[in-house]
Amino acid sequence: MTQHAPRVHTEAAAIDRLKALQLQLGGEIVAELHLRTGEVIVATVPERPTVQQFLDADGNEGTNGVVRLDTGDAGVHLIWLDEVDHVVRLGSC
Repeated sequence: MTQHAPRVHTEAAAIDRLKALQLQLGGEIVAELHLRTGEVIVATVPERPTVQQFLDADGNEGTNGVVRLDTGDAGVHLIWLDEVDHVVRLGSC
């Protein structure tokens, strides 16, 4: 069963960008994520995000990813990988 995402990507350049972000977000690092909205999140990335196939609201299949973040507020947050503009690695856990 394919999961749903708010946006999916099918162009090679967009998928390559997602994969590059995935490689930057190795597991057990502390990172500053700059989102496309201008928001900046400093968090621990407990595990490398996954890039996989999803369906969008119209049933189109494409690629996106999910990154899990621990911001220290006793919860884990999920961010769509395509929402990340760039990453600054701050260190390891």
